[in-house]
Amino acid sequence: MSDQTSRVMSLRDVASQINSDGDLDTVLRDLVRAACRHGSWDLGSIMTVDAAHGYAFVMSRYETTLLPRSLEDRWELATSPALVALQRGEPVYIRDARESQEFPGYRREAHERGYRTVLVMPMVSKDSEGRPMVLAVAARKIADVSAEDLAFMALIVHIGALAIERAHRQRAQSAAAEQLRHVLVAQGSLLREVLAGGSIEALTAMLHDLLKTPVVIADLVAGRLLAAGSPLSPSHDEAAWQQLLDGASGREMLATVRDALMRRRTDNLMLHPADGLTLEARIEPVMVDDEPVGALLFFGAIDEGDLFKLTIDSARFALSVQLMRSVIQFRFETRTLTELFFEIVERRWRDEQDIVDRARRLGLPVLSALRMLVIDFPRNADAAIDVSADAHRAVSQLFAQQHVAAHTVTVGGGLVCLVPQEESADVERIGRLAQRVASTLGVTLGHEPIVVLGETCSGLEALAKEWERCWRMIRIARSYGRSGAMGVPDLGPLPMLIGAADAADVRSFVEGAIGKVVEYDRKHASAYLETLSAYVRSGCRSQPCADAMGLHVTTLRYRLSRVADLFGIEVETPEQRFSIELALQLYQLIESSPTARPLQDRAEPHTSNAR
Repeated sequence: MSDQTSRVMSLRDVASQINSDGDLDTVLRDLVRAACRHGSWDLGSIMTVDAAHGYAFVMSRYETTLLPRSLEDRWELATSPALVALQRGEPVYIRDARESQEFPGYRREAHERGYRTVLVMPMVSKDSEGRPMVLAVAARKIADVSAEDLAFMALIVHIGALAIERAHRQRAQSAAAEQLRHVLVAQGSLLREVLAGGSIEALTAMLHDLLKTPVVIADLVAGRLLAAGSPLSPSHDEAAWQQLLDGASGREMLATVRDALMRRRTDNLMLHPADGLTLEARIEPVMVDDEPVGALLFFGAIDEGDLFKLTIDSARFALSVQLMRSVIQFRFETRTLTELFFEIVERRWRDEQDIVDRARRLGLPVLSALRMLVIDFPRNADAAIDVSADAHRAVSQLFAQQHVAAHTVTVGGGLVCLVPQEESADVERIGRLAQRVASTLGVTLGHEPIVVLGETCSGLEALAKEWERCWRMIRIARSYGRSGAMGVPDLGPLPMLIGAADAADVRSFVEGAIGKVVEYDRKHASAYLETLSAYVRSGCRSQPCADAMGLHVTTLRYRLSRVADLFGIEVETPEQRFSIELALQLYQLIESSPTARPLQDRAEPHTSNAR
């Protein structure tokens, strides 16, 4: 062996060789060569230990006189000292491998390759897959290894470990740089696809390629789920998975996604695509004007690193641009038709022909016979997400299924559907359609809306009058807690009378007729209003009224005289009787309203439109 000075110089040479810039394979090759040359060994190798599979694999080898021969690259750990060196954390020295009984694999190869002494050094380094490594060197003659020799070899291994660690870092940095380049290229491709007007289907496929995992795009504007890749593979390929999303299971999943967006959830979401199946998906909301318009769902294990976050941000931005186009188109179409509709029903036009021409360009035949279907969303409809788009889409799909060419207009908290009415049209069919609309939107909105079916009308003035009449019916239905599809006969005559008249005038009439009786009974706990109502119901006949109330007829006549004295109310003439009976009926209707307040405190503003 070399003296101490020679070994120090050798260590400098070793460090310069194995610390030169190079990949991991180059570093390992230089390390084993330096260990053999400066440690006076004839051959050597670096092996990685795969304990899970029970083998040690040769990663790099060196031999001074290498003759063409078939060399063993895989060793069973049971016949190799590599695992022993790692478990003990110290070198394994075999003075004569040809005589070794503990390691028969080395004894066989020692005869084949002509070596005697073997030294196996454990390494703190790991390969690219995280498996531990050992350095094995051999001499062709029997060599005695001193403590100084072991220390020298340990220094070489330590210097090599530093070089291996640097090679790992360089490899990781190169991989990160390549991944970053891939992300930036993919980001540019996404933006070019979106800005070029590409389809959302193409964008979904690109996101699948970028994220390397199955993805689903939830498009709330169009009310659909688009998939690329299948999280249920191999039982469901991509086509079968998309078919599942297009069915009832997809609608339920879309409702789950919509609920998650309403609650501003960004954690994992549990989906149930079929009976007995549960999928865990990561949800990333897509916003437009701080309003959720969609979501990106992806499945499987994801590396939550900075590059992944950059990738998700790029995907979400591209998707928001794509969905923004759909939102803008929907808003433009609905706003244009809505503005025209309100110009008509509020009679704000100057040139009637100009209105007719504009309506014709939008496909609305205002001079043809139309029936108005007015939909008023329930008051408890979710305000966090605009329900008009979902309701508009659901109604349009329903009309398409029934082969009805309706024109749907968004009007704030509801919709107006203008249905062309032909002379031979089935009136009952339109009524059934209104009921279908109410039940369908009941599922979408969580509660059945009010759906008022108007009469046939044509022309601008007729449309304005029909709108006022339908909106009046909606106000009445709201007051009495009604919902579902209805027409004029469904509400009854008296509610229509209240709705047709100015509400303040109705209350004023009731107040003037019986308001003093109501107030007196409230303060004194008397029953004059009940007596007056029973007397009118009995046709102003004393004995039948007394029998119905369980009173003596004299007591009844006394109460009626007190009503006349205190309040000046007489029901002797037909005109007086009709006035009091009408006031009593209207009072009962007003008090039975779910929003009833004391008669004197009521103040309902007059509303002529829905905005």
